[in-house]
Amino acid sequence: MIELEDVGANSEKIFDFALGYGIKLLIALLLLVVGRWVIKKFVNLSVLVMEKNELDTSLRSFLRSLIAVVLNVLLFISIASSLDIQTTSFVALIGAAGLAVGLALQGTLSNFAGGILILLFKPYEIDDFIEAQGESGNVKEIQIFVTVILTPRNRTVIIPNGAISNGNIINYTKAGKVRLDLVFGISYDASIKEARKVLMEVMVGHDKVLKEPAPFVGVEELGDSSVNLAVRPYCAPKDYWDVYFDVMEEGKEALDKANISIPFPQMDVHMEK
Repeated sequence: MIELEDVGANSEKIFDFALGYGIKLLIALLLLVVGRWVIKKFVNLSVLVMEKNELDTSLRSFLRSLIAVVLNVLLFISIASSLDIQTTSFVALIGAAGLAVGLALQGTLSNFAGGILILLFKPYEIDDFIEAQGESGNVKEIQIFVTVILTPRNRTVIIPNGAISNGNIINYTKAGKVRLDLVFGISYDASIKEARKVLMEVMVGHDKVLKEPAPFVGVEELGDSSVNLAVRPYCAPKDYWDVYFDVMEEGKEALDKANISIPFPQMDVHMEK
């Protein structure tokens, strides 16, 4: 009789345990289904918000993946808690792993953070002509970790985003116009006014030199062998090199035509008896 009572009590306990755990399992499954649906809707909504704010495509893709991963991890922890699984050690393990990875990848994380800042605040965009970290050229790619530029010498330069975001960036395209800083040396015997007139005519007559701001010619320096004139035309960034080479060439020819010489370096030597 006692044995039958023990068996009945054990059976009742097993039934209660199965019933209780079954209910928890159903709740966990419900959390999984509803959680996945909510995560999907939230991620899609986030993408729409990012598209509305015209975030870069690369940044949208990355943030979408990051949001999905974080929400899925939180959902997993919630489901484990509903099943009475201790998650404290699991959370601590994730934190420790994150710290270890962060210390091991300090440089990479710096580049990653720099890439996020560049894609968010857009100090430059694709095809902009920039100068950064001692390199200058047109931006070809803005990736999460690096920026790829193509220099005027047709060299592909890959610059870490961490270095760019922490340094000076010169964007020649942002304002829509750029100034060329050219120097022409003329003889001390030549007329400065005549040389200025000749060089101004060259710039005004060039179809890619902007009228506003107006080009400028002025004395920059009284050099050892020449009077150096600062020649300052403005143009669109895409026309920089065309204007540079044309003004240099046409300016030299115009000065020659006006009989204004560009002297060679010379030195006067005085000998004492």
